[in-house]
Amino acid sequence: MTTLPNLLTLGRIAAIPLMLATFYWDTTATRWTACALFAAAAITDFFDGYLARRFNQVSAVGRFLDPIADKLLVSSLLLFLAAFNRVGELSLIPAAVILCREILVSGLREYLAELRVGMPVTPLAKWKTATQLVALPVLIVGDPGLPGHAITLIGEILLWVAAALTLMTGYGYLTAGIRFMREADKGRF
Repeated sequence: MTTLPNLLTLGRIAAIPLMLATFYWDTTATRWTACALFAAAAITDFFDGYLARRFNQVSAVGRFLDPIADKLLVSSLLLFLAAFNRVGELSLIPAAVILCREILVSGLREYLAELRVGMPVTPLAKWKTATQLVALPVLIVGDPGLPGHAITLIGEILLWVAAALTLMTGYGYLTAGIRFMREADKGRF
């Protein structure tokens, strides 16, 4: 639990309430503070896995907490962006798509783990994550954080791109999962 990778993951979880608290004081400074907290959390997402593999500190706790931390960070931020009207009504669609896919893939991974089947992250899923990790801080800052620029529009476009990638990766995971479920029903597992 006290390895550096696990501490980075726990730090990512701890940053979430701090980041969300900034939404209650909407100033340019708090938007940039939230953006910095999100960026720091996103960077730890890369380094916790890298360091765990590099120093042979991969643990059951880390494998459990890392995807949960990612989903908590993204889902809570999407909910707060919607609740505080930082995205337009149409952008609630890609936000819902992203949230639903996260729930679907989590459930699918949990079920397949019982069958001892892993669901590796695909390259397209990495692009989806990267697009989300760019869209979300752009939306945090929004137009008030950088007056005179269409920052919110850029963030919303990126959110739609992330949602499109989310649909593609979700479909890929679902079809692979269904294939394993069918094999399990036939008694091959």
